[in-house]
Amino acid sequence: MTLNKKQLEIAAALLIVYVFWGGTYLGMKIGIETIPPFMLAGFRFALAGIILYVYAKLRGAANPTFENWKTSGIIAALLLLGGTGIVCWAEQTVPSGIAALLIATVPLWIIIIGFFSKDRVRHSKGSMVGVGLGLVGIGILVLPNFFDQQSVTAIDPVGLLAIIFAAFSWSLGSMYSRKVRQHDSALLSNGMQMILGGIFLLITAFFLNEFDGFQLQQVSLRSIIGFSYLVVFGSIIAFSAFIWLLKNAEPLWVSTYAFVNPIVAVFLGYLLVGEVLGLNSMISAAVIIVSVVIITVFK
Repeated sequence: MTLNKKQLEIAAALLIVYVFWGGTYLGMKIGIETIPPFMLAGFRFALAGIILYVYAKLRGAANPTFENWKTSGIIAALLLLGGTGIVCWAEQTVPSGIAALLIATVPLWIIIIGFFSKDRVRHSKGSMVGVGLGLVGIGILVLPNFFDQQSVTAIDPVGLLAIIFAAFSWSLGSMYSRKVRQHDSALLSNGMQMILGGIFLLITAFFLNEFDGFQLQQVSLRSIIGFSYLVVFGSIIAFSAFIWLLKNAEPLWVSTYAFVNPIVAVFLGYLLVGEVLGLNSMISAAVIIVSVVIITVFK
């Protein structure tokens, strides 16, 4: 079967989102080797946000209103501070592949939040089966000695719980962003969110004393590469490809990044930094990914 130009463009954009977003977990892991986590995330989003904002304005985007900034601030607090910032902090003690697996449960949390919300969103039986499997997968990962003694002992339980909280915060932010009116330009809107998220993260870094004694000379080349990857490939290129996909591809195809990204993250963590998953983690990974696939298909 021969693919036409549009199909090839969609396939290329999907590949970019799969690989580059899947690689952000490893980028954070490498970046925080010599850069404090909230500082790393703050400068990442502030820089990427300014670039996206300026680019959107050059393309003729209208000036944002106060309400646009207010909405972007709430979304930034939930997605970037409560979501990505917490993940970056937790990766000091949690493997990047495990972090990606837990963030992959966002569709699960969205369904749970919707079920208990005021609107009480009803979902198909298939989606609820996916939710049940996802909770089992999280339980296998978090509960010590579920299948073997070695797979969980090296993973900090506080870090695991922090990432579960980050996934929950990301889910709240995702649901909020769908209900509120944002700026007509998706690029400008997300540039605003990244700018504000960067400011929130840098304020958090200040109160956690991450700037105390920090010197640029202590930053390694590996961390610089990790930071640059996060800004250019994670926040600009992959995000732009995702926005393009939302307008040009079937929603079901676009949503596949939710379960492909953790697979890419686990593979890159193993290949590049030697992260090895124990039996608990491998079984949990399989269960969580299957649950996200089921939720995606039946939503």
